[in-house]
Amino acid sequence: MGRQGLEREIVDSGTYSNAVEQVREAGVLLPTFAQLADPFTIPGAVTAALSTVDPNTPDPLNLFRVHWFNGADSRERVAVPQHLVLPTELTGVDAPIIVILGDRFPMIAAHKVLAAYSVLAPRIVTGQFDLQSQRAIWPSTGNYCRGGIAISRIMGCHGVAILPEGMSRERFDWLNAWCASPVEDIIRTPGTESNVKEIYDACAQLERDGSNVILNQFAEFGNHLGHYAVTGRAIEAVVEANRIANPNLRPAAFTSATGSAGTIAAGDWLKDRYGTKIVAVEAVECPTMLENGFGEHNIQGIGDKHIPLIHNVTNTDLVVGVSDVATDQLLAVFNTDVGRSHLRDRRGVPDDVVSSLDALRISSIANIVAAIKVAKLLRLGPDEAVVTVATDGAAMYGSELATKILPRDYPGGIDAVAAAEAFGRHVLGAGEDHLLELNRRERDRIFNLGYYTWVEQQGIPVEEFEARRSQAWWQELRELLPAWDAMIESFNAETGVSIG
Repeated sequence: MGRQGLEREIVDSGTYSNAVEQVREAGVLLPTFAQLADPFTIPGAVTAALSTVDPNTPDPLNLFRVHWFNGADSRERVAVPQHLVLPTELTGVDAPIIVILGDRFPMIAAHKVLAAYSVLAPRIVTGQFDLQSQRAIWPSTGNYCRGGIAISRIMGCHGVAILPEGMSRERFDWLNAWCASPVEDIIRTPGTESNVKEIYDACAQLERDGSNVILNQFAEFGNHLGHYAVTGRAIEAVVEANRIANPNLRPAAFTSATGSAGTIAAGDWLKDRYGTKIVAVEAVECPTMLENGFGEHNIQGIGDKHIPLIHNVTNTDLVVGVSDVATDQLLAVFNTDVGRSHLRDRRGVPDDVVSSLDALRISSIANIVAAIKVAKLLRLGPDEAVVTVATDGAAMYGSELATKILPRDYPGGIDAVAAAEAFGRHVLGAGEDHLLELNRRERDRIFNLGYYTWVEQQGIPVEEFEARRSQAWWQELRELLPAWDAMIESFNAETGVSIG
């Protein structure tokens, strides 16, 4: 699987030498995965230098902020990743729902910048990507292409974003500001969330030019490994911090909208340590895993109608469907004065929780609704947490709320009755529908769906596709992480870039 970035030695010495020269000129020092998993191991000189760096700029030092331990300003480093513990008043279930916040990441205020770094850095240090002559193509249905453009800017290489034309206006505004040539470097494909194949078709055209390297988040195992090691460890840190007050607390389940299936790899980390059940979340309107189905939806960032190559399907325990009606309307409740007043005054949700709800975006709300449904299905109690991820905040969705959701669902304006109805229907009324506990047969069914995308359409050899069915394959895959870290350290030594 060479084209998926799975190398542990230098494959092209000329490409590698070009990368050393380019990175030296750009003044970039690469962090290891171990440093991003535990940023308190980052050298003191780097930490000191970071104090003067704006987290919203393409400064090379911001690579050392591509982790979960940033404060609300993305500048300060905190002892425990910032998170919300959603109380019963908000969720209607006894189980605490713990949400780790992704809008603390630098440059794009979303955790997809971690995925982009996890994909590109290993390719650079193994001589698989020429920073001087090749273009990095970042196909995405959400924030991954923004993360890719940010990492490309830092590395001094040419990055190109591909995303559906129906994505939120804020995403395109950000790309217009960060791309050197927006007309050339932002490729809009037809459709919205569910139109992943159209993205792949555009990539196939670009790939005919050897100077274009497709860094496909759905197929790049660096995406899986980065989240396994970095996101998984961050969630573990949050769990352990909450166990100080409740020593009996355990993470019973982890919910994650699959999207590219990068984030859900954190569930593998949690299952290894706590026996946590891994829950894949998808839109009811496009029930690919639930029903081999298809459709359109507005849960932005979870492109579907296919099974990502990097999804460890045979280690997944449940699939939950969440409607985009729920996520759209709860976005309105969480981000309007009327909705927040209902939560405070009628539900008794604490002020500090209500004021933090802007850290939750559409797919984050899907993760939370799924967590509520799983808590009900499994009859979880106050010592059994469901943990999940808010991949980014509401900042990328202001136009969706103002120009699409509110005019469509609340043309006369959302009032107290409408807010109460939405909350009652989608939170208190969340039930055990669209829920599937996976046995071996169901896991194999979902796994087999990937054949049509990856073998028939994308040309992955069937033996390599099939190898992923075994958990032994995934366990061996993780051995790449220390190998890549050793190569990053050697690469840094060759560039000679130092801080302080």
